[in-house]
Amino acid sequence: MQQERISYIKKHWSTLLFGILLVLLLIPATGVPIKVFINRLIAFSPSTISEDDRKSLDTYEWELESLEGSRVNLNQSRGKVIVINIWATWCPPCLAELPSLQHLYKLYGDQVDFYFVSQEPKEVLSRFLWKNGYQIPVYRIRQKMPESIETSSLPTTYVISKDGEIIMDETGAAKWDSERVIELMDTLLK
Repeated sequence: MQQERISYIKKHWSTLLFGILLVLLLIPATGVPIKVFINRLIAFSPSTISEDDRKSLDTYEWELESLEGSRVNLNQSRGKVIVINIWATWCPPCLAELPSLQHLYKLYGDQVDFYFVSQEPKEVLSRFLWKNGYQIPVYRIRQKMPESIETSSLPTTYVISKDGEIIMDETGAAKWDSERVIELMDTLLK
């Protein structure tokens, strides 16, 4: 009987392994970290939009609220390089790219205006940032997004030039501290 079990396991090990992985993915405590890990593995450096296909930010009039409760308007960033990341704490691709965005923020936070925008409650966002040690400027939406950056996909990240041109429009996890992005940021800041 024992020999038959061993023979069965040897014959169907890949199916059993797939079944175990599937169960682990369905359990939130193990599924989210596995999905984040997979997203980090497949994340790539985002690419710029070709010059012919670029559009401009249609309005800078967009009111947000910081986690501390102060109101902020995107108008304050007119004439500056802007990075806008639309994300959520429950979104595995969002979590996968956050370390690279945190690094990009550390590199350029004093030269580029960063907006990490979520619709989640302040308490959820604050707890998540504290628990994971992120030090990024997070905002909540107070009014409808400008049409040119309106999205329902998470995560979505935009890089906007000083003159309001949308240079990058990336949906899904990406590697935001890649050499390509750093070169682009340096060029946009000149």
